[in-house]
Amino acid sequence: MTRTCPATDPGEQTALLRLVTAGGPLEPRRRLLEASGSATAALAGGPATWRACGLAPEQVQALACGRVDARSVDWLAQPRHHLIGWNDPDYPTLLRTAPRPPLALFVAGDPALLWHPSVAVVGSRSPTAGGRDNATAFSRAFAQSGLGVTSGLALGVDSAAHRAALDVGGVTVAVLGCGIDRPYPARNRALWQEVAGAGAVVSEYPPGTAARAGQFPARNRIVAGLSLATLVVEAATRSGALITARLAADAGRDVFALPGSIHNPMARGCHRLIRSGAGLVESAGEVID
Repeated sequence: MTRTCPATDPGEQTALLRLVTAGGPLEPRRRLLEASGSATAALAGGPATWRACGLAPEQVQALACGRVDARSVDWLAQPRHHLIGWNDPDYPTLLRTAPRPPLALFVAGDPALLWHPSVAVVGSRSPTAGGRDNATAFSRAFAQSGLGVTSGLALGVDSAAHRAALDVGGVTVAVLGCGIDRPYPARNRALWQEVAGAGAVVSEYPPGTAARAGQFPARNRIVAGLSLATLVVEAATRSGALITARLAADAGRDVFALPGSIHNPMARGCHRLIRSGAGLVESAGEVID
């Protein structure tokens, strides 16, 4: 028998969209969804139930208004567009056990790939030529070994990682820090389309959500949470890649870093990670093993 996801039911999907777009803290909405068993039942519980689960007054008001995000409805009506809720059996287990898992995931592409064993490959948006080459070589080797490559679709290391996996016909998953329909940066639109066509693009943000600085550290927890391990290729001492590595460690996942020249400022973040206990690796085989 074919398993049907709860969110494929139109009523359930609409109810889940209302929970997602209510905004505010995630934990109370996850608690409400878990306690109710479905998004439809969660909404049927009414304000008393919502408040009992810890929803803030603004969230209660948003749910009571009953508004549905028409842009999200239109986006989900298109082929290969999906919404996977916290209560959905297809919600990836690795992400479920990570700190602060999203209430739901918008997915363009194949949602089954969120279950595929993968390595997060992250690093500088402005890598050296050697750093870009390393991102390509390691990601290609991971993909050829059967591992997926997860990253954030940013310029630099992220783009090189996705491209390398695509070029060898491997699995790659891109996680956005903005609306699922808004590739960021805009110049990566063609890469977004390739990843969505051959792999999966993921976001916790509904269609139309603009890119904002605070959303990218939140995005990084999903990159780390979907992956068995995180590899930092190049990173300055203050970078999003180091945030991803810390979040991976917090989730109990392996963290690896590539060493570099002491004269390369893009190697200093990796050296800091290694001093803090990250695995020093010189070949993709060490990570794969």
